[in-house]
Amino acid sequence: MVEDSEFREFRDLMKRPDRFEDGVHWGTAAMALFVGLLMTPAQLYMHLVAGVEMGSAAQWVTVILYVEVARRAMAKLKRPEVFVLFYMCGAVIHSGGGLLWNQFLVQSEEMRKLGVTEYIPEWFAPGDPDVLGHRSFFMRAWLVPILLTILTLAVSRLDHFGLGYVMFRLTSDVEKLPFPMAPVGAMGMTALADAVNERDSWQWRVFSIGGVAGAAFGLIYLGIPNVTSAVFTRGLQIIPLPFVDLTPYSEHLLPTMPMMISLDLSFMVLGMVLPYWAMVGALIGLLFTVIVNPVLFHTGLLPSWEPGLGGIRTIQANTMDFYFSFGLGLSFAVALIGLLQIARGLLKRRRAARSTDAEGWKSLARPPAGRGDFAIWIGIMIYLASTATYIGLTYWLVNVAIPIPEGGRPFPLWLLLFYGFVYTPFISYVSARMEGIVGQQVTIPFVREATFILSGYKGAAIWFAPIPLHNYAQQVQFFRTTELTGTRFTSLIKAELLIFPIMALGTVLFAQFIWSIADVPSALFPYANEFWELKAFQQGLLYSATLPGDAPNPFREAFVWQYVAAGGILALAIFGILSYFGLPVFLVYGVVRGLDQSAPHAIVPMFLGAIIGRFILRKRFGEHWSSYRIVFAAGFAAGMGLMTMLSFGLVLMSKSAVQLAF
Repeated sequence: MVEDSEFREFRDLMKRPDRFEDGVHWGTAAMALFVGLLMTPAQLYMHLVAGVEMGSAAQWVTVILYVEVARRAMAKLKRPEVFVLFYMCGAVIHSGGGLLWNQFLVQSEEMRKLGVTEYIPEWFAPGDPDVLGHRSFFMRAWLVPILLTILTLAVSRLDHFGLGYVMFRLTSDVEKLPFPMAPVGAMGMTALADAVNERDSWQWRVFSIGGVAGAAFGLIYLGIPNVTSAVFTRGLQIIPLPFVDLTPYSEHLLPTMPMMISLDLSFMVLGMVLPYWAMVGALIGLLFTVIVNPVLFHTGLLPSWEPGLGGIRTIQANTMDFYFSFGLGLSFAVALIGLLQIARGLLKRRRAARSTDAEGWKSLARPPAGRGDFAIWIGIMIYLASTATYIGLTYWLVNVAIPIPEGGRPFPLWLLLFYGFVYTPFISYVSARMEGIVGQQVTIPFVREATFILSGYKGAAIWFAPIPLHNYAQQVQFFRTTELTGTRFTSLIKAELLIFPIMALGTVLFAQFIWSIADVPSALFPYANEFWELKAFQQGLLYSATLPGDAPNPFREAFVWQYVAAGGILALAIFGILSYFGLPVFLVYGVVRGLDQSAPHAIVPMFLGAIIGRFILRKRFGEHWSSYRIVFAAGFAAGMGLMTMLSFGLVLMSKSAVQLAF
């Protein structure tokens, strides 16, 4: 299979700077606080209502405000300041949603049907209906889950400077891998900093156009429904949220096919940004299921479906009958393909760089001057300490803190040691090399799930425990991006000290704000109302595999090895055909995504966006379109985010109003 031109387009866009600077100042700290107090609850609300993540939007909005303040203060804005601001905002914006999911899962109807609810531990979420009925995290029963959440948050933030940093030193400093995708993130984050004194720069114009478009669409798609739901008993949805379900109209012609389509324009914008061939592959996979699902139904392989189920329930039925096992096969095949690509890349790299190995290893002791590196043994000690904490905490939570269920078995300590000290370093290094060579990570699917099931453990607590099973490849690329922006690594440590208190408080406070408005999920939160039970069903299938007792459980019913083999063989056959004809590797991953039926409502609008970007906008703007699309997408997300923040503020004010008796 040939190397994608889309990868070559991103290679060598930026060189490592000769000078590194500190990016943490009082201004960046103040803006991080702004994001934590205002944008984080809006992000959480936006996800519950429409399933949209506004992480990048919050980052861009914050940077724009910071740039405007700097311009009016006649201050020069540096790249490291922008990068650190992005970093802090990206971390803070995603805090606060975990506890809401916990309280839902312990009350989930699907979890109850699968027999999992009674085995959910109290340290994950209290199961007492009287406690849950108060819709408040400020109760004694929630103290242990909250403290456990904050503890794991602290360990995970510290862990960022452990094995990920060690792998960065090995793959970037010693082996000097190119990391082709790192310049994309670095250029996107620093474009505004470079244009701070150029009001008429193309970045500002493109971002402004995207922002206006996003705000206009956000007003119609999210703003009006949110505001009207605060005033009336039911919100006015001009565009259906989160998708239009056409399954009742097509089920007679295409039985068992979930016909859903989202009218969210952000999916079209995302399709413009993502690799074109991945979008083509996703559509091919979706069309394949349109043909195959009715055939499977008429041959008796999808017996659980019946007319009138609707799109979401159809996906649930198909998952139970066929796609759970079939998807496992697809995932295993994709992992094997990734490993084959890694082996090929390693062989090429080894032939090309034999003479530079000795010099590369010397760089471990001589990192670039001024980059803010710390001794590599410190990174190793952080990794050892955090992993030991995960192992000890998990073993205590699963085997000591709660009684072993009748007929259950404890979780083996040796397996936790294997996760932390064998598998995690192995997969992190292999995946970091893959990221450094071709810009893709590799994961071996269902390692966690398979080892849980095969370990002989009986119970459900292990599924909710913080096991030490990680892949640090993303953190390796992050350090490379930090380096390209000229930011000292010590700035990241300062940033962590600033944002951790914000994240810890946000974990409880923002979830409490949302839960106090209404039950989560409920009609006020359409996306969560539609998709959370589906997600709980998919997770519960796996959880049921380790429940005590020998009675048939849903996992055993859903797992059929013949379907697993069929999925794996099909994916490998597609890969072989595409390799033979020299077609892009992205097509394989796209086809697999279309076949798994995880998001059929998003594939069509994303494909339309890819077509518009490839054949209309690329011709209109030429080679500049590659840069324009990233900035436009960021502006569009920022516009939608601002409109969501405004409407969310109105909702909070209306729900906070106290009705007097006179």
